[in-house]
Amino acid sequence: MVASPEQAQRLVSALAGVRTALGDLRLPLELTGADLARREGARLADHLDDYLLPRVRQAGAPLLAVVGGSTGAGKSTLVNSLVGTPVTPAGVLRPTTRSPVLVHHPTDAAWFTSDRILPGLPRVTGAEAHGHALRLVGHPGIPRGLAVLDAPDIDSVVEANRRLGEELLGAADLWVFVTTAARYADAVPWDLLAAAARRRAAVTVVLNRIEPGAHQAVVADLARMLDERGLVSAHLAAVDEQTLAEGLLPPTAVADLDRWLREIAEDAEARDEVLRRTVSGAVADVVAVLPGLAAAADDQAAHASHLGQVATSTYARAHAQVHEATSDGTMLRGEVLARWQEFVGTGELLRALETRVSSWRDRATAFLRGRPAPEPVAQAIGSGLVDLVVDVAEEAAEQVHAAWRADPAGTRLLDDPTLSRASSDLRDRTSTEVRAWQGAVLELVSSEGADRRVTARALSFGVNGLGAALMVAIFASTGGLTAAELGVAGGAAVLGQRLLEAVFGDDAVRRLTRTAHEDLDARVGRLLADEAARFTTRVRALDLERASLTGPSGDPLRTTAHELAEAARAAGLGTDSGGPSGPRTARRPVIDPAAPGRVEDPEAGGLLAWWRRLWQ
Repeated sequence: MVASPEQAQRLVSALAGVRTALGDLRLPLELTGADLARREGARLADHLDDYLLPRVRQAGAPLLAVVGGSTGAGKSTLVNSLVGTPVTPAGVLRPTTRSPVLVHHPTDAAWFTSDRILPGLPRVTGAEAHGHALRLVGHPGIPRGLAVLDAPDIDSVVEANRRLGEELLGAADLWVFVTTAARYADAVPWDLLAAAARRRAAVTVVLNRIEPGAHQAVVADLARMLDERGLVSAHLAAVDEQTLAEGLLPPTAVADLDRWLREIAEDAEARDEVLRRTVSGAVADVVAVLPGLAAAADDQAAHASHLGQVATSTYARAHAQVHEATSDGTMLRGEVLARWQEFVGTGELLRALETRVSSWRDRATAFLRGRPAPEPVAQAIGSGLVDLVVDVAEEAAEQVHAAWRADPAGTRLLDDPTLSRASSDLRDRTSTEVRAWQGAVLELVSSEGADRRVTARALSFGVNGLGAALMVAIFASTGGLTAAELGVAGGAAVLGQRLLEAVFGDDAVRRLTRTAHEDLDARVGRLLADEAARFTTRVRALDLERASLTGPSGDPLRTTAHELAEAARAAGLGTDSGGPSGPRTARRPVIDPAAPGRVEDPEAGGLLAWWRRLWQ
């Protein structure tokens, strides 16, 4: 099938690379086309496991002919008739084939007892299998080098049976598709036959149970439908309705189908051509599907990034709101302003500043010694900061929740109803951070006042008083205040600034203010990052970021598709399907039991010659 061991190994490596990339494929988001991409990815993975990898690794393994088709088409009866004895259940109860039955020559048993093919199905022997196990039957009625598998109905009322039937057909070297004169136009079989055409699989369609007098008409009509759907190379076997003998069709009814299978299995050249064509078509199908899966992977990663960005940008804006509110004077209102006024007063001290009395520092000191303690100012500032952070976090949670809920992909991630609100413990965590920040502010003031030249002045005002003044100075800009508040609060803020400058000097005050504000920003940033993480961890849990660290998420699939195409070309397989059914030069022989041993082919030369011409 492949020219050299080196080419075969290169092809195996390329196929294994595709399988690894498919195993890493993540399509968790409900995007347009995602469900189809998931099914296609699973189909390719199954096809690689069940057929391509084992077939290319062991080209000498027996051919597998899978007998599939519609409910009640007579698949099991056909298999039993080919073997010459009942080996698989047949009857009127549906479904008759609950577990697939694989019949092989006894000397070929070792090929099938392992998980070389269909690794997901456990092997059993004996009269009956339970569940989805692969029942193995050795019988000399099947020639060496060939196995026949009776698959569950592709239109079974049992969904698991339908899926298994489709999977088994994907593992076939040869498809023997059984339908009836009454049901050959049903949609489900044609969907699978279309897949066979895409993969250029070797197909025989058995038209079973043809009523007397209808033979010529229904055979011609089915042949026309096969041609129209790109299955011009498919064989067509016709079996008239007839009486069974001990559950079996007469040998003449299956003689030509049996001869067709035996000739392919026993003639090395014909066998090699069947494998080459089937493997080539299967590889071409994989190469054709991978770019679409790569695009789907890109879409998933891009949309996951978008969902994460919605969360991070929303909480970044919330952080910016806090920064602005603690910089533009917004905090110097309400309770904070009232407590500050109580602490510093609005009369004598302000008038001293306005009249620029040279000894204003002494007056300020004397004044402050008689004023209330600064603790209520710090408490009001702390309470205001906590309310501010919680408010913006509540708003951010509502915004992200609403944005995700409006997105079908995001909706699936909203598994926690509390995501629409800030965390229940955010107020407590924020209170802890604000108290820690205020303690750090007092530490800054204390450290700055450690210089002997500053200590006396610092002690005269008190560390707590200077700390309160520094907190007010951080909020000193008055851009966020109303006109009514501006005069009082602005003057109060200026007073705090002047007190600090009197103690520490201009440069030190600027440095202290900047350091304290940066510390507050960092603490608020961590709090809001934790809030954003309630959303972003859900995005990270999708496991889409890992695949996109070095490029688009679909790149591994694109790379392996290219490597597989190159390996196939080097092996002489190619990946160009030449249309849905490949070359259309050969004409279909009709295996007709009405004339045993005869193949109706205008370009006569026998069935084997027809196969050889087909793939020249």
